[in-house]
Amino acid sequence: MSYSAEISRDNPTCILFIIDQSGSMADVMPSGRSKADFVADVLNKTIYTLVTNCTKADGVRSYFDIGVIGYGGQGVSVGLGGGLTGAINSVVDIADRPLRVEDRTRLEDDGAGGVFERKVKFPVWFQPQASGGTPMCQALTQAAEVLVSWCDSHPGNYPPTILHVTDGEATDGNPEQIADALKQLSTNDGQCLLFNLHVSTKAGESAAFPASESGLADDFARMLFRMSSSFPSHIAQLAADKGYGVRDGSRGFIFNGDPKDIVNFFDIGTRPRLTADR
Repeated sequence: MSYSAEISRDNPTCILFIIDQSGSMADVMPSGRSKADFVADVLNKTIYTLVTNCTKADGVRSYFDIGVIGYGGQGVSVGLGGGLTGAINSVVDIADRPLRVEDRTRLEDDGAGGVFERKVKFPVWFQPQASGGTPMCQALTQAAEVLVSWCDSHPGNYPPTILHVTDGEATDGNPEQIADALKQLSTNDGQCLLFNLHVSTKAGESAAFPASESGLADDFARMLFRMSSSFPSHIAQLAADKGYGVRDGSRGFIFNGDPKDIVNFFDIGTRPRLTADR
């Protein structure tokens, strides 16, 4: 299982985001923003970065298929807005169909020790929501159903990467067996990679990309660790380059992640391998 397949227009990979939208995602972070708002912003920025990375002189190239599954008080919702249909869409279609484009300001270095505000366009595909319970098992089951079909249709491609963001325990059962089944799905290049990020507004011990469940805060943290895939070597290097203490056996799991961890989690998980420039 080498995780070495070339990513090109003819051989895209798939990135599937699974986002907790339960009521507790409305909790406010130290920055003054809710977890739901912050995660949605990072997700939209991540999608925009993927679009930008696929944009060449001849237009957007189909290096990625991208999907989003949200789960919360309204059950499980599949797909992005903007008129996109289905759980997974090509980055080419996603680039053309945001829900809206917002005008925002960004602080930038003026080169003389100060900062200035720059107006930027910010495409929005995913809107924050926070209500009800946490049907995590249902969401992971939906993800497995979607990815079975994708893997069957792309047997030689780099396998799918699943980025799951949650802030609490499932309210519809034990998700560990479903996560194990999800990680067993594969292409000829390797098994699906499932990475889990736990976000919290509570003070407590955090853990980033541990290699063992010993020392983790509680049973829930240990379960999320077991649910997470071990890092292939090239992704481990990306995490190490960001300053994380990665060891042999480190898994794609962050517990009690702060805002910086959330940004890094998305960045590391969505760079599976350099794409072919063709």
